[in-house]
Amino acid sequence: MEVNLSGSVVLVTGGVRGVGAGISRVFLDAGATVVACARRPADSPVESNGRGIDFLPCDVREPDSVRGLIEQIVVKYGRLDTVVNNAGGAPFALAADAGANFHAKIVQLNLLAPLLVSQVANEVMQKQETGGSIVMISSVSGHRPSPGTAAYGAAKAGVDSLVSSLAVEWAPKVRMNSVIVGLVNTESSHLHYGDEDGIAAVSRTVPMQRMAAPEDIGRAAVFLASPLAAYITGSALLVHGGGEKPAFLAASTADVPAVSGH
Repeated sequence: MEVNLSGSVVLVTGGVRGVGAGISRVFLDAGATVVACARRPADSPVESNGRGIDFLPCDVREPDSVRGLIEQIVVKYGRLDTVVNNAGGAPFALAADAGANFHAKIVQLNLLAPLLVSQVANEVMQKQETGGSIVMISSVSGHRPSPGTAAYGAAKAGVDSLVSSLAVEWAPKVRMNSVIVGLVNTESSHLHYGDEDGIAAVSRTVPMQRMAAPEDIGRAAVFLASPLAAYITGSALLVHGGGEKPAFLAASTADVPAVSGH
């Protein structure tokens, strides 16, 4: 039941730092050839067990840049088996304070860009005998209130809707799935959660008592890309450590037993 992706070619957008780097490393461990794109190279090499990524620059918001990237991959490696649409994100900004251009850019990066990459990749995969797999990295922000990142949450909800539609349009050659990601501990966690005490406090709000590591997200993506998931398409896989405890449990004064892991 081990996943062996030797011989397959995988593109990870934004695959050089944070969650994307973790995804790239897990695919490397599975034996895949990993092409990672971003607007700028990694700050440090992305590698695992003596193998590294092939970095290619790309702005996933620009059609010509995306088409050039996919064409370069096919020329160099002869195929494209998997795409993981990971590139995205948003700075904190209250919806009432942010301008229309800010909201448009957030939606472009987090919804329209993965659609664009998927469209161009699909053109290649439909012609391959073995088809292909596209994995969208989504977020719990698309499924619960996302104050301070409202446009981001709306875009991620759109991504999950895209997955269900494209899974129908592009079957049976191309499988479409999403990984709905919860809190992740990366090198930039302090920007969202504060110092080490803040990160620890936030981690305690997760039923698993920790945030995800980037590799946790990578393992989910590798599973969805692998033959083990050959009959899985149009699905959304929750990877959030159990989600968030309902706020009313902490506020309630009812005499009820504490929730325990034992």
